[in-house]
Amino acid sequence: MESMQRVTKAAVVFLVCVGILTFAETRKEYRFTVGPKASISIVNQYGPISVKPSPGNQVVITAILRSDKVEIDNDQSGSRIDIKSHLLTGATADNGRVDYQVLIPADASISMQSATGPLRAEKLGGDLTLEGAGALVDVRDVSNVHVHVKTMNGPVTLTNIQEGHVEISSVSGDVTLSSVSGRLVQVSSTSGKIHYDGDFGSGGEYSLTSHSGDIDATIPPDASVDVTARSIRGLVENDFPFTPKTHTTFPLVAGSSFAGTIGKAASSVVLRTFSGKIRLKKR
Repeated sequence: MESMQRVTKAAVVFLVCVGILTFAETRKEYRFTVGPKASISIVNQYGPISVKPSPGNQVVITAILRSDKVEIDNDQSGSRIDIKSHLLTGATADNGRVDYQVLIPADASISMQSATGPLRAEKLGGDLTLEGAGALVDVRDVSNVHVHVKTMNGPVTLTNIQEGHVEISSVSGDVTLSSVSGRLVQVSSTSGKIHYDGDFGSGGEYSLTSHSGDIDATIPPDASVDVTARSIRGLVENDFPFTPKTHTTFPLVAGSSFAGTIGKAASSVVLRTFSGKIRLKKR
């Protein structure tokens, strides 16, 4: 009997060890040399992608694989690099996860996709495209680039984006913009809240729209904007004295819409929601 118990315990220990080995993490590194304005694409079904600038013309990708249920496909064609997490039979959100840490030349463009994320990029000088389902998106400290973001319900945060071309589309995720300015800043959400804290730049076009989410914009007293705000079924609040417009494309109703200019009206600002609340606040 004791001999049988020892055999059973040994078998259990063996199976546990096999399970640990099966799900052991594997760390892989890929290095590529690219020319100016390279293009990098990373598709990751599960797990985060973090991108920062690298010195010189090197692309360095560190991938941490959670198990042998996922592998990395990589391809280089000139200055274009494609990286993809390839899920194998039996992969799940847990054992199919890959964590990517990416260094790219500052002038390179990057496209990244992950269902779960988070997706992070900072201090880059090339165009950025970030797509996810529930992935958190965080972009900061970039200038003179295009930033395209598309999510289902993941929160989106953009910080210190200067002279950018920004387009954000979200179904239910909240969008927060801090010190974001550019020639075009466009945010569209179905039910998520939109919060803007900045000065609406100079000479740009800004459009913040949500079907049922609230829109909150905080700007300095010396802001210069031509602003139109309208909520069909919600409230509209404004802290600023403004010069009203005499002609609008819709009837102005106190408490639910306003249109006018503040300062020299350097930038065009449209705040629009169907049933959410709009607040234009003075910092």
